[in-house]
Amino acid sequence: MISELASQEKVIGVKQSRKAIREGRAKRVYLACDADPAITEPVAASCAEAGIPVETDYTLSQLGQACRISVGASVVAVLSA
Repeated sequence: MISELASQEKVIGVKQSRKAIREGRAKRVYLACDADPAITEPVAASCAEAGIPVETDYTLSQLGQACRISVGASVVAVLSA
């Protein structure tokens, strides 16, 4: 599943991801399992309200590498086509 982050359209970060969730553009959200819960829990709650599947199996560094960025990513939203 994490391989879709390299090829599909996505947004990285809390603010952009929450905006995509709010606007109904997110189809799946990845939350880093080792990120601060104060950051990820509100995003997870937004996803639950919107019925968007959430993946929490990956670390900050794994998500960052999958997105081809040099830093960790706590939240990544894959966008609908």
